[in-house]
Amino acid sequence: MIILDIMLPGMDGWQILQTLRTAKQTPVICLTARDSVDDRVRGLDSGANDYLVKPFSFSELLARVRAQLRQHHALNSTLEISGLRMDSVSQSVSRDNISITLTRKEFQLLWLLASRAGEIIPRTVIASEIWGINFDSDTNTVDVAIRRLRAKVDDPFPEKLIATIRGWAIHS
Repeated sequence: MIILDIMLPGMDGWQILQTLRTAKQTPVICLTARDSVDDRVRGLDSGANDYLVKPFSFSELLARVRAQLRQHHALNSTLEISGLRMDSVSQSVSRDNISITLTRKEFQLLWLLASRAGEIIPRTVIASEIWGINFDSDTNTVDVAIRRLRAKVDDPFPEKLIATIRGWAIHS
């Protein structure tokens, strides 16, 4: 989710919006003081998923963010990478057409890695997004979860998808 102010100092917010749209499908909400109908139409026609004018209610912004994330999630309910197929609606996983049974947390962890394939994801991010905890260097929760995930997703197959590179990533 990207919340973009069109009136950025020293930058063209309209150009940023167009660049975002050519590169990514990440939902964008324009949050700006530009309140004319022409500006709102331009924002939506340029690829913004929503347009909210300042001043605004914070609760309305949060509701709009939740709505965009629900819609984005529904449109992007499957991921496929190197024979790995995940469906977030049915919480099902298969690799090379072989079904893999995962716990809810394992599914969330694999979805996080797969949705950010090619990126190195620090254990602090994993701990925060999957378990909602601040990272504690004395805990091995992330290490154990990755080890269990590898046993189910990587060990039975010749090609390994999960790699440790000072963090974890799925190779795309």
